[in-house]
Amino acid sequence: MYIPEESEESFELNIVPMIDVIFAILTFFIISSLFLTRSESLPVNLPKADSSETQERTRITVTVQASGDISLNSEAVDLDDLQSSVRELMDSVQESVIVINADEAVNHGRVIAVMDELREIEGAALGIATERP
Repeated sequence: MYIPEESEESFELNIVPMIDVIFAILTFFIISSLFLTRSESLPVNLPKADSSETQERTRITVTVQASGDISLNSEAVDLDDLQSSVRELMDSVQESVIVINADEAVNHGRVIAVMDELREIEGAALGIATERP
């Protein structure tokens, strides 16, 4: 008795086009998420300076608002607690740049008091934020 062999078609699943589509979607989401980031800062009017330079080290931001209120990385802090709070942030980083964002309407004595507190911190470089005219 003769039994004919059944021809089996080989099944192939080509996943290359699917991988291309997934990478295209992933690229779209990565690039679009870069444009959705927000700058976390408090609104202050910075003074203008032609000789300002961008700092490339770890940044800690101290903001002095026009009302005289002080913020450390967008969190309110008292002048008496400023030095200890900055030291806590610097425990993980050896060298840091502390950028002072002082509104141009702030009393000069208030900014000097903040700078005086921050100068006592070892390993910290102070900088004052400005805007280009």
